[in-house]
Amino acid sequence: MIISANSEPNRQEFDILLNSTLIELNYHASNSSKKTETLLGRNLEPYVRDIMTEQAVGTAFENTIELIGGQKFPDIVAKKYYGIEVKTTTQNHWKTTGNSVLEGTRVDDVERIYMLFAKLASPIEFRCRPYEDVLSEVVVTHSPRYLIDMNLKQGDTIFDKINVPYDTLRKEANPIRPIVDYYRSKLKEGQELWWMDNSDVGGTTLQFWSSLDRQTKKDLVHLGMVLFPEIFGTSKEKFSRIAFWLVSKEKIVHPNVRDDFSAGGKETFSVGNKIYRNVPQILVKLFKDLPKIIEKIIQVSAIELSEYWEIKTTEKKKVDDWIELVSLNCKKIVDANHLDVKKIMIEIIASK
Repeated sequence: MIISANSEPNRQEFDILLNSTLIELNYHASNSSKKTETLLGRNLEPYVRDIMTEQAVGTAFENTIELIGGQKFPDIVAKKYYGIEVKTTTQNHWKTTGNSVLEGTRVDDVERIYMLFAKLASPIEFRCRPYEDVLSEVVVTHSPRYLIDMNLKQGDTIFDKINVPYDTLRKEANPIRPIVDYYRSKLKEGQELWWMDNSDVGGTTLQFWSSLDRQTKKDLVHLGMVLFPEIFGTSKEKFSRIAFWLVSKEKIVHPNVRDDFSAGGKETFSVGNKIYRNVPQILVKLFKDLPKIIEKIIQVSAIELSEYWEIKTTEKKKVDDWIELVSLNCKKIVDANHLDVKKIMIEIIASK
């Protein structure tokens, strides 16, 4: 993305141009409502462009009003610096779903954008406000998108909520991250964001767990043990996050996640000459596949693990931190009170 370093050119004159355009649009809406109400979607953009072009005659913006084609953002550009994003609704309210948070189609050099909103339900009305002043939340369709509210009060924007200004956020390498962090901080126990990372939001194809081959299932079980150490505990919600993760990140529907971790009763397990009896099935799986699970930990970055574990870890400490988290959760399992899980894991690692 190219970011212009210019100060805002002819700002006062542009504000006057916007105001006169809005007055003209609302005048037409009052006197030619039948025509105006047919201006849905792409039909409205050239209409707004034409009126704005007429109003720009004799100003610094004469012959600079440009309708941008395709899926570019924003829809109309003035003097290659100011932008107008046009939205419509046929409902009698001032809300709609807006543009992508990522702004991957933003026109180069456009610095200041305004939202021009047409409410085409009776009474037809046009409003215009600075773009960042009307973005209340982030919602997800096929990608994270802003929710537009033309009645939004000052101080209630999504940028106020995450405490990051719009112009700062849009220039971030990963603008989704502060938003994800904000919404994650609002979650209750048993809830999770299904769009935890902007790189994985896309994609519409889902598959059932039963359709996966055996090795893929094992790999996902191992990774699940790495990312969600709470599955070794006793909470009623301990499989909630991993179920969300399978759908949101891996696009896999698993009707009963518990079966692949804890079903199957108890077994005897040995490490060298030591024999451990009555080992719960979830720990049998852990002990048997521990070397493979450690490999998964090594492959996942400490930054990503910190987010899943909700603690700070490092590349040097992440294996030890994971062992500690698993051990702490296992202490809550009544049937595992006779086992020192941390000690057994260390013995298994030392024996390899």
